[in-house]
Amino acid sequence: MAETDVFSESGSESGRGESRRAAGGNRLLAVARYEGGRKVRGSVALSVLLSLVTAMYVGLYPSITSSGVDLDAYIQSLPPAFQEAFGVETLTTIEGFLAVELYQFAWVLLLGVYFAYSAASLVADDVEHNRMDLLLSTPTPRGAVVVGKFLAMLVPILVVNAVVFTAVLVGTTLVDEPIATVDLLAAHALSVPYLLACSAIGLLLSVTLDRASIAQRGAIGVVFGLFLLETVTANTDFEWVGALAPTRYYDPTAILVNGEYGLVGAAVLLGATVLLVAVARAWFRRRDLA
Repeated sequence: MAETDVFSESGSESGRGESRRAAGGNRLLAVARYEGGRKVRGSVALSVLLSLVTAMYVGLYPSITSSGVDLDAYIQSLPPAFQEAFGVETLTTIEGFLAVELYQFAWVLLLGVYFAYSAASLVADDVEHNRMDLLLSTPTPRGAVVVGKFLAMLVPILVVNAVVFTAVLVGTTLVDEPIATVDLLAAHALSVPYLLACSAIGLLLSVTLDRASIAQRGAIGVVFGLFLLETVTANTDFEWVGALAPTRYYDPTAILVNGEYGLVGAAVLLGATVLLVAVARAWFRRRDLA
C-alpha cells in the first residue's frame, strides 16, 4: 500500500510538472502573439518605406550604367577601409549596386541598429512605466515574458524581408535587369539570423536597465560600435577582435555577387542569439523589480 502511494504521489508530481510547463508554454505564446500583433502596423510602415527606397535605387540604376562612367574605377579610388566596411566589390551589375546601396548600408547597418533599438524597449519600457507587475500578476513566468517578447521581433523581421524581397524582384524585372531569385532569397533569408542577433543585444540591455531610453541608446551604441570595431580591425593584427561583431557573419555582397551563402556564419549568429536570449531570461528571472 505504501509503495502504491509513493508511485501515486510521484506520478501526481510529474503530472503537475508537465501541466506547469504546458501552462508556461501557452503563456509564452500568448505574450508572443500579443506583442507581435502590436508590431504589425509599424512593420508594414517600415516595409513600405524600404520598398520606396528600393524602387528609387532600382529606378536609378539604368541611367547610372548608361552614363558611361567607369564605376569600378571609382571603387578602386575609395579608401580600403570604406571598401571593407561596406563590402564594395562592383557597381557595374545590379547585384553589386544593390548590395552596396541597399543591403550593406540599409540592411546591415540601419536595420541592425533599428532592431537592436526596438528590442531594447521590450522589457525596460514595461518596467519603467510599472506595467510589468501587472503582466506578471496574471500569473505569467518571467522567463515566458522575456522569450515571448523576443519572439515577437520575428514579425517585423519577416514582414520587412518578405515585402522588400518582392519589391527588389519585381523592380529589377521591370527595368530589364533581373536578379537571380535564389541568391536574392538567400540574402533575405540569411539576414534573419543577423537581425535576430542584433535584436538579442537590445533584449539583453532591456532586461538589465530600468529606463527604456537608456537601453535604446545603449543598443545603438553597441551595434554601431561593433560595426566600427570590425571595420577598423580588418586586415590588421587585431582582426580577431572583430569576431565579436554580428556584421562579420552576414555579407550580402558575397551572396548577391559571388553566390557565397555563408551558412556557417548564419549558424554562429543563431547560436549567439540563443545564448544572449538565455542570459537575458536568466537575468530577468533573478532581478529585483522593486
